[in-house]
Amino acid sequence: MIYHFVVGDMAAQPLLEAILSEPSIQGEVIVLKDILHVGPLQKEEGQGFSTLRGAFWQQVTNSNEPVEVTDMERLLEVSKHLYDNPDAKVWLWMAPWPADVCAYHWMLPYMSKHPGRFYLVSIAGLPFLNQDGKVYFPKNISEILPRELVKARRLARQVTPAEFEVDGDEWLKMVNDNAGIRTHEGGKKTAPRGEDFYDSVLLSFCSQQFQKAHKIVNQAINKYNVPTGDLYLGWRLRKMAEEGKLALQGDTSKTLKDFEIKIPGGDVAVAEGTVAEETANQ
Repeated sequence: MIYHFVVGDMAAQPLLEAILSEPSIQGEVIVLKDILHVGPLQKEEGQGFSTLRGAFWQQVTNSNEPVEVTDMERLLEVSKHLYDNPDAKVWLWMAPWPADVCAYHWMLPYMSKHPGRFYLVSIAGLPFLNQDGKVYFPKNISEILPRELVKARRLARQVTPAEFEVDGDEWLKMVNDNAGIRTHEGGKKTAPRGEDFYDSVLLSFCSQQFQKAHKIVNQAINKYNVPTGDLYLGWRLRKMAEEGKLALQGDTSKTLKDFEIKIPGGDVAVAEGTVAEETANQ
């Protein structure tokens, strides 16, 4: 039995198809819904990790209802199954993407209890074929065709005792830093950033005319490959409006298409340079 962990529904879809077509890797796909490279990681006394993350996403989504985050519970359930079934293994499919790298570090302390049974399938820096048969280097599992993922099964390797020891400290460092954002710095490295790290990128697409929030967010994601997702960037637009950096109109309790943003006044300096250029390389 193989438990295949992957971050996000979009990445899970081609992986599900690949696993169904290849008997040697058939098993259960565990989709991690949370993206751990944004938001707090440090719990308060008596607070559960899932509660912490749920409260963060409730704030980001501007929801009146509690947001449930159950990744931790599912990881613990799989860990229990590993104790009960000595033949079971865990594979983590990891792209060179901050959410995937953070998921790896998050899983390590729990998988260290099952030495020799935690496998990593890392696609970083590796070529794949697209629909037209051309070579490209994907940044996310979702970009890879199912038939190419079947081939990628050969990349699976055991996480070594040395990696458990060396990489295991990274999660503790992330928790202690408790940064608003963690960027991917290559390999398995991340760097702590403020929650406003991408604000200047968003501001660079704003003008003194109202624009739909979803237009600004999509431009930031597409041009600078911002990896936070649209919900987080929409939250940052609302936060900047609260701080007076942007003017807002519309209903922020709905989607990004239901409110508009513009730069207030007539003389606002927009800092496109430093962070925008830096994020272009993330």
